[in-house]
Amino acid sequence: MAINAEEITAEHTHLEIWPPTMLGITASMIPYPEHNQSPRNTYQSAMAKQALGLYAANYQLRTDTRAHLLHYPQKPLVKTRVLDEIGYNYRPAGNNAVFAIMSFTGYNMEDAILLNKSSVERGMYRSTFFRLYSSEEVKYPGGQEDKVVVPEPGVRGYKGKEYYRLLEDNGIVSPEMEIKGGDVLIGKVSPPRFLQEFKELSAEQAKRDTSIITRHGEVGIVDLVMVSDTSEGNKLVKVRVRDLRIPELGDKFASRHGQKGVVGLLIPQADMPYTTEGIVPDIILNPHAFPSRMTLGQLMEAIAGKYASLTGNTVDASPFYKMPMDEIQSRLMEFGHLPDSTEVVYDGRTGEKVRNRIFFGVVYYQKLHHMVADKIHARARGPVQILTRQPTEGRAREGGLRFGEMERDCLIGYGAAMLIKDRLLDNADKAAIYICEQCGYVGWFDRNKGRYVCPLHGDKTTLYPVTISYAFKLLVQELLSMAIAPRLVLGEKVS
Repeated sequence: MAINAEEITAEHTHLEIWPPTMLGITASMIPYPEHNQSPRNTYQSAMAKQALGLYAANYQLRTDTRAHLLHYPQKPLVKTRVLDEIGYNYRPAGNNAVFAIMSFTGYNMEDAILLNKSSVERGMYRSTFFRLYSSEEVKYPGGQEDKVVVPEPGVRGYKGKEYYRLLEDNGIVSPEMEIKGGDVLIGKVSPPRFLQEFKELSAEQAKRDTSIITRHGEVGIVDLVMVSDTSEGNKLVKVRVRDLRIPELGDKFASRHGQKGVVGLLIPQADMPYTTEGIVPDIILNPHAFPSRMTLGQLMEAIAGKYASLTGNTVDASPFYKMPMDEIQSRLMEFGHLPDSTEVVYDGRTGEKVRNRIFFGVVYYQKLHHMVADKIHARARGPVQILTRQPTEGRAREGGLRFGEMERDCLIGYGAAMLIKDRLLDNADKAAIYICEQCGYVGWFDRNKGRYVCPLHGDKTTLYPVTISYAFKLLVQELLSMAIAPRLVLGEKVS
């Protein structure tokens, strides 16, 4: 197989069309990929799919479950030829950032990046997040059906007047309303789940509130309200909520070379380091991100990006057929810059010259959809599971933070017994049960007799309250259901 047409001899049977076509769509977006360690190209190929951009030109008409939109996308200054073919330059997913490699303030340790706060205030890496909430008036057998309406106070599961404050008379929120977690967007009442309930209660009491509420922890503005019909002829209501996302501490960014990191600090432009020409970086990356990762492609991109900025031309960084670095470096010298792309830099906070020259360039950085606003989670008290009475799991359910076995081991190592009790019992599923002093079975409260009763000895014995985990009480009862009788032996009463 001949790689190039010029190499063809009588022995050759095949000709490679164009070597860079060996790369897939996402790998083709990487500039200078043959200068990177191979896993880094793999990482970038995965992250390219998480970058925010213009995902669809008709996004205002679409009702996607969730969508992200970058406000000011730019086409890359350093690109590969494949980008033109796949149309990436017409709907890009990133910005060309002025980039410096230095440790500044120390807030860019461990792959964190420093962002220029003033660049962010001018609109750099701003994006909008869209989420869709929808509901349907379902028709049930027997003539029952859902109704999109503002629920009345008598309905089962009524949340309270405050939660329905945003609804119009038709039971739907109006556009451009500011909403927060828990607010009702679509009011809806449904018939009872079971026929039993319907017989027992009046028609009004039997109805239950099945309103669509804003997700816990999310805020936004109602962007679009759409009322239509489904294929079955049911009324369908869709509400799209938008949220402006300005880069903040903890938001994730990545270059096109698998160099990902979260924002560690936003520094005002006045405090940023500046070159003799007054150029200030948008992003500062720690030098420790390079030696072991060997992403030379990013350093080459920075130099090529600098050359592109000075000349106003894009640079072709396609693998194997790129503009030679020597040529770019010699052209940089013509513009009065050093060939290694380093600059004399002054500290914006003190005005003093930084001792060493700092590497400056222009690198295409992507904002990824892992944003701290979607991940931040804390809880003091909140909902519990019905079966075990332990806190629910997960951020969406206002869940607790798991204090696992290994965390427990740490507290044992410190001898902090009361803290273990606090975490694993008091703040989890503390329960008081009554134990018979004779047989050790769990008793219950008899409302008719007005006292606690033992399953074996009735009221002819004394039952004592014992504080245990509710999950343990559940285990005891599950063992009883399997014809195994665990008996809790009571010791001396502690005052």
